[in-house]
Amino acid sequence: MHTIITFTIDRYDDMLKAWQATPGIGLSSADDRESITRYLARNPGGSFIAESNGGEVIGGILGGHDGRRGYLHHLFVLPDQRNRGVGKRLVEAALSFLSTEGIEKSHIFVFNANESGKDFWNYIGWQERSDISIFSKLHNIDWVNNR
Repeated sequence: MHTIITFTIDRYDDMLKAWQATPGIGLSSADDRESITRYLARNPGGSFIAESNGGEVIGGILGGHDGRRGYLHHLFVLPDQRNRGVGKRLVEAALSFLSTEGIEKSHIFVFNANESGKDFWNYIGWQERSDISIFSKLHNIDWVNNR
């Protein structure tokens, strides 16, 4: 059995350890303690942890919004805890939070090589989009000269 609780920064080390143990989670400097502290402060109550009865982090999700669209990040369930409804409950908790914030549509980014992740999102009724492309850029002070 598992319990879903709100993710607060005091559980960061537990969450990081679990992210690192989960295939398909792409971590970067944006996932350091300082960045996650900012994220949680901007989206209080929108991120969740799934705990085992012993208090071990077995799953989690980051949920937030920009005022018009919701964004879910780093959904994971430890491989030995999958197929028990944990992931679905985490998504439902994040979407419930977003609904209370007036958000009607949400997005998640899944690495193309993460087949099990894509299968999960399709299974719970999300639609993979082929009509848009994602572009990313690392920010720096001298961006105009580095185009």
